[in-house]
Amino acid sequence: MKTLLITAFEPFGGEAVNASIEAVTRLPEHIGNWKLMKKIIPVVFREAAEQTITMAEALEVDAVLCIGQAAGRNKVTPELVALNLQYAAIPDNMGNCPKDSPVVKGGENALFATMPIRTMAAAITAAGLPGAVSYSAGSYVCNDIYYELLHYFKNPSVPVGFIHVPALNTMASEQTAAALEAAIAVLD
Repeated sequence: MKTLLITAFEPFGGEAVNASIEAVTRLPEHIGNWKLMKKIIPVVFREAAEQTITMAEALEVDAVLCIGQAAGRNKVTPELVALNLQYAAIPDNMGNCPKDSPVVKGGENALFATMPIRTMAAAITAAGLPGAVSYSAGSYVCNDIYYELLHYFKNPSVPVGFIHVPALNTMASEQTAAALEAAIAVLD
């Protein structure tokens, strides 16, 4: 059995809940050939990635999948690209508010997912749930962790992916969890 580290973000921006936590906590302990190790991470630039990398290394995981909330979206969207860009319209949970800073100085402008994002999105829609590929993880902490993980785990033997989920007022957490389960089930 392989180990998948799956992360969800704490609430941020004055919200009491985060749809990513609500969905991830509803996932079973095992999906297909994967044992899920769940971790709640802070909505803090750099810190979210540092905690995730530390746990991934300690557990010697086979893959890392991060889940984040994207208000305004009405589908579960696996992300194809992470940009080497930090830009915050609102401060993170420690008050950081970068404006057009690189995630990794001297890093590539963009990094592509090392998980089968298109296959994952297709599995979500095949399960009768709203899903689609997204081409932008934004520029906030979700993009920051995604880029940092892709940069750190350059070896494709540890695939990295990111999925944005709609806010709870758009999609029920049970439905979101079912979409995530469908996406994970297609991983090798």
